[in-house]
Amino acid sequence: MTNDIIDLAARVGRALQAKQLTLCTAESCTGGGVAQAITEVAGSSAWFDRGFVTYSNAAKEQMLGVAPALLEQHGAVSEEVAAAMASGALANSGVQVALSTTGIAGPGGAVPGKPVGTVCFGWAIGNNVHTERLVFGGDRGAVRAQTVVHSLQRLLELLE
Repeated sequence: MTNDIIDLAARVGRALQAKQLTLCTAESCTGGGVAQAITEVAGSSAWFDRGFVTYSNAAKEQMLGVAPALLEQHGAVSEEVAAAMASGALANSGVQVALSTTGIAGPGGAVPGKPVGTVCFGWAIGNNVHTERLVFGGDRGAVRAQTVVHSLQRLLELLE
């Protein structure tokens, strides 16, 4: 974990504390990497509640309440599922802010229209849910690292 990522997580924490908000994560392709970055920050327990690692579709359904029909229609790597993951994280915790990541880190897993490096993000702040789809380059580790950074950077922008 680089100091840049830890510094970014600390900035997110300060923004959350300034607004008296708490955060949870719902992660698939990052496997808890966002939560790890957050908990590297001393004192993060003041603004971070929990992380859901929902790698399988069954976990997304059971832990976050993602509808099976949504997964069938759009696939796990979709903005629709990222939004449902973020909303589900809010519904299954006592927080006001959630972020989600779902993607294809590689080297396998690509499907037509979704190459390796495709990641969908969700950010839920109260009733407002924002989503985004990006395609990152590099190997599995690079895709996952870029996903962690982008999820935190965009959350910081949404909070400011």
